[in-house]
Amino acid sequence: MRPRTKPSIILVTALAAATLVGCSPAQSTADDGVISIVASTNVYGDIASQIGGDLVEVTSIIDDPSQDPHSFEADARVQLALSKADIVVQNGGGYDEFVNQLLDGVDVPEQVVISAVEVSPLGAEGDHSDDNHDHGAFNEHVWYDFSTVAAVASSIRDALVALDPDNADGYDLNTAQLQGDLDLLGQRASAIGSQHDGTGVAITEPLPLYLLEQSGLHNRTPAAFSSAIEGGTEVSAAVLNEMFTLFRSHEVELLVYNDQTTSPETEALLAEAERAGIPVLPVTELLPQGDNYTQWMNGMLDDIETALRADG
Repeated sequence: MRPRTKPSIILVTALAAATLVGCSPAQSTADDGVISIVASTNVYGDIASQIGGDLVEVTSIIDDPSQDPHSFEADARVQLALSKADIVVQNGGGYDEFVNQLLDGVDVPEQVVISAVEVSPLGAEGDHSDDNHDHGAFNEHVWYDFSTVAAVASSIRDALVALDPDNADGYDLNTAQLQGDLDLLGQRASAIGSQHDGTGVAITEPLPLYLLEQSGLHNRTPAAFSSAIEGGTEVSAAVLNEMFTLFRSHEVELLVYNDQTTSPETEALLAEAERAGIPVLPVTELLPQGDNYTQWMNGMLDDIETALRADG
């Protein structure tokens, strides 16, 4: 968690810049008794809502589960919402860089910006904005890591207590409740690992890796494949055939794919997995409507268990 500072490289949309020319610095809404939190996605918006309860007003910039955050285009309306926020919660690591880009056009001295990547115990450092990953590169999808979500929750609690110390007990209670839920999720993942430790799985891109690793599962996907899919580049025939071989030889017992990012290569992969009788599990980058974070992750752990039992 850090006070707002300007990033080194900023690109603000022409529309946003034109709309905000001449505007005075935004004022904190905490003075009015309503704490405004703006989150880059509904995942972080839900976490903020669970911690703040009725004492906060939370806005999630990207909240449509069918929307691909990688292709999101922010505008002046988004910048205005950010300019009025007391607390901003973002993923960081280059995932939602539009937040930094738009915040550079406003001046809110007391605003607190919480970056999940920065508070995460995963220890990520430096610039991770490159979309192309190999197995040793940083995976910015940190909301799939329970310890990171716990750290974000604690950071939101700290920011809220600083703004509203009179209600610290309530924020503490809400944080403890969420932390308990996260502990139970971790225990469930560990239980899967105790039964399926080292089981091979395949992915289309790194999105679900933290959850799979916490469940004791081993990613056998060639780095060239997942890097190409995430980066939107062409997959060679040799690499695609290498993926097919994983299914045909049953070196993996599950395919987990990002349902929000599809391509002819991923469609071919799904078809090959089904022909080989390999269970497939779709995952998303955003929180499904009607679920909170705990329900969402519990549902995925249910699906992982079901798929592994079916293949076994």
